[in-house]
Amino acid sequence: MAPLNEQQLDQLHIQRIDQIKKAALKVFAHRGIIGTKMSMIAAEAGISQGLSYRYFKSKEELFITLIQDALEEAKASMEQVNHLPGTPLEKMRRLTKSMLDGSNKYFFMLIQQAAGSDEVPEKAKQLLEQFSKENPIQLLIPLFIDGQEMGQFCEGDPYKLLFCYFSIITGLMLQEVQADDNYWIHEVDLLMKVIMK
Repeated sequence: MAPLNEQQLDQLHIQRIDQIKKAALKVFAHRGIIGTKMSMIAAEAGISQGLSYRYFKSKEELFITLIQDALEEAKASMEQVNHLPGTPLEKMRRLTKSMLDGSNKYFFMLIQQAAGSDEVPEKAKQLLEQFSKENPIQLLIPLFIDGQEMGQFCEGDPYKLLFCYFSIITGLMLQEVQADDNYWIHEVDLLMKVIMK
């Protein structure tokens, strides 16, 4: 077998980092930083623990990287929803489905795990504080007001209603459901009733 060229090595490096991050995201989302060991991440990724340390010096470094990714993903989702086609109700339904999708929900679960723990690294705390100050729910208020004016969403303070809505969704994500991984994605219409008129 011929040795790999530089481009192939770079591609393999990127694939390995993605493999480790994907595994770590799932483990951290379920167990938090305290309950997670690098050996668990390596096992989830199907690699040796030693190999995982070639890409990330510690679980703290990996955790901080994932928190950055999760916060960027959450903010991007909130920003993009306003540019989707359809009514405010259809846009919120799509955002909800996206949040509950198996590939995305771990980001939201990780944020909840990190926000509820005193043991996260200082850099992760700073990132969470900045995210909280930016308050991405604010990005959805104009959409929600449009939905209220169209008679799609219930009356009341848009911020409080959205805050309650997302609290319910993130709470459901953290519950261990004895069904498939995408259980709640099939119940989006039920969840939408919380904010619908």
